[in-house]
Amino acid sequence: MKRLFAILLTLALYLSSYCQKPELIAPDTAESDTVVKLLHVLKSATFDGQTYPLVELDEIIVIAEAPRDVRFNYRRHARLVYNVRRVYPYALIVREEFGRINRTLEMLPDERARDNFLRQYEKDIFKTYEGDIRKLTFTQGKILIKLIDRETQATSYELIRDYRGKFAATFWQSIARIFGSDLRATYEPAGDDYLIELIVRDIEAGRL
Repeated sequence: MKRLFAILLTLALYLSSYCQKPELIAPDTAESDTVVKLLHVLKSATFDGQTYPLVELDEIIVIAEAPRDVRFNYRRHARLVYNVRRVYPYALIVREEFGRINRTLEMLPDERARDNFLRQYEKDIFKTYEGDIRKLTFTQGKILIKLIDRETQATSYELIRDYRGKFAATFWQSIARIFGSDLRATYEPAGDDYLIELIVRDIEAGRL
């Protein structure tokens, strides 16, 4: 199974506040108190001839209420956090490589040059990531498939189909089905993947 996900990731890689800080103000020379004062220096903005203090607030993310069938279990959630943190970096790699490969393919003169580029890219990707991907568990592989859809707006099946053809996509989908996985799986942040979405947002915000 680990071999499967090593190949799946490789194929998928074919595709795709400002806060006001307190400033230290030196004491007025006319004052006898030598304690440095801690003040907040605000920006200002003028509207209709009137000047107002301007405060920039951090972005607030509002997430929909959890679906009714979502039940919180601390131990399962802790494990889910571990698994998401384990594979999320690979989803970001797929997203970055997806864009880079598309830009490169657009500059190549013909289909033969694109095929040669993809074949060499496959060798390089296997050499770089195969060892790491082999260490992923089955559950982590399924989460990775979901996160690839989140980051690229395309399922793993679609990525393989677009870059390797429909036959290759159908073949790997059949293999994935044997192991209870689905390359057509889509990311549902307001549904089955609600908890994963919360974890990813915490990672993006630097809270995890």
